[in-house]
Amino acid sequence: MAAKKSNAYREDEHIVENVELNIWEALIPVVALVGMLAYNVYVFGDNAIGGSNQFILLMGGAVAAVVGFFNKVTYKQMLAEVAENVKSTTGALLILLMVGALAGTWLVSGIIPAMIYYGLQILNPTIFLAACVIICAIISIATGSSWTTAATVGIALIGIGDALGISLGMTAGAVLSGAYFGDKMSPLSDTTNLAPAMAGGELFSHIRYMTITTVPTISITLLVFIIIGLNLETTGIADTASILSSIKTTFNINGWLFIVPLAVILMIVKKAPPLLALLIGTLLGGVFALYFQPDIVAGLTGSKVLTFESGYKGILNAITIKTSIATDNPALNDLFSAKGMAGMLGTIWLIVCAMVFGGVMDGIGALSRITKALLGMAKTTFGLFASTVGSCLALNVTASDQYLAIVVPGKMFSKAYEDRGLAPENLSRTLEDSGTVTSVLIPWNTCGAYHSGVLGVGVGEYFFYAIFNWLSPMTTLFFAALNIKIRQLAKIPTK
Repeated sequence: MAAKKSNAYREDEHIVENVELNIWEALIPVVALVGMLAYNVYVFGDNAIGGSNQFILLMGGAVAAVVGFFNKVTYKQMLAEVAENVKSTTGALLILLMVGALAGTWLVSGIIPAMIYYGLQILNPTIFLAACVIICAIISIATGSSWTTAATVGIALIGIGDALGISLGMTAGAVLSGAYFGDKMSPLSDTTNLAPAMAGGELFSHIRYMTITTVPTISITLLVFIIIGLNLETTGIADTASILSSIKTTFNINGWLFIVPLAVILMIVKKAPPLLALLIGTLLGGVFALYFQPDIVAGLTGSKVLTFESGYKGILNAITIKTSIATDNPALNDLFSAKGMAGMLGTIWLIVCAMVFGGVMDGIGALSRITKALLGMAKTTFGLFASTVGSCLALNVTASDQYLAIVVPGKMFSKAYEDRGLAPENLSRTLEDSGTVTSVLIPWNTCGAYHSGVLGVGVGEYFFYAIFNWLSPMTTLFFAALNIKIRQLAKIPTK
């Protein structure tokens, strides 16, 4: 994932407890939020993400605040938690802005069109979705970041899938399945480091233990996408020749353009900060645009000739606002459009409002109370695993933050696993299987908002096809229910 806080900071993050609050009071804001969001989506449909959902999240925060006031929580304390939550997303918000900028310069430079051009010649609908999973898994393992994967090859694959006539939801689901598999298994990923840290385990032992549930899950995911591909009916194949001709006519397509995405991936692999890598990728995209696509850059400003002024204005427009490049093929006109940094403001707005709701919920002690209630239901080993999964899912919904969905249950459940003689790898694996990968399935979670914004596909459209993401918690519960590979401590602690 994209870095938002240091692991040390997350491990030390406090969890607010409130003895005055009971479980039913803690659930009032959750029930109110879900009800309001459901009705809002019913009324606005796909347009709900445009602003009304953001206000509903603030209303959910207001309901939580009222509950807090009745339980002796001060306005100052709630506001302090909101401030901490919003502060924690600073890195993510800046990355979102930079992703918008990068998409703009990678479009006008011909990088994204080149990826689509060559991709159409290599991929076809039969293997496309499975190839998306594999490609994104490899990139995500190498970079340790599902966010970077989605912002680079993910955008290109969405374009290729659209050109092939494949549903955007299918393509996005395949991209995210592969990206989160790689993110989860990469030692470079911050969530992969955070989970064992919270459970008291060791990184590489955690990764090895995750393969027990993760390999079957990704195998099933690939099998499903292969079956879908074999039965896929599209209209894209017949139009491929004309699409390739239009791309070649509009852009100067050549292999040199791939230097930029390869440079970005190399920087991430070398552990350069994602924000820095995206910034350099944006600037390089601008330079390559001026060199390889001078007519397109000049055309963005209405000029026929590239000058210093028109070049400067054209690149800044690509970085900051919506730009579109017209071709002689109507099917490509929507595809060759980027929204720049301005296009990410709606997603940023959503994340900030989600952090307000999560901050108030933490400030009144509701997150702690909900998690403790789930822990109290863990009477058996399977119940303990199920409570952990439920807690992670609840935190992804209520706190709207992937890291809190790992930190809070990790802190709350670590002693319970130890008391039952279970090795910490059981907890860390369950945190990843249910906390890391399901965050992208919640529209108002930072991950769901980010990926739907970057890929231009709503969570509702890709939810069903993000097979790896919703299958992972089911797999971990299946293994727990059958007591398969449940590692025990070498010595069960005495109380």
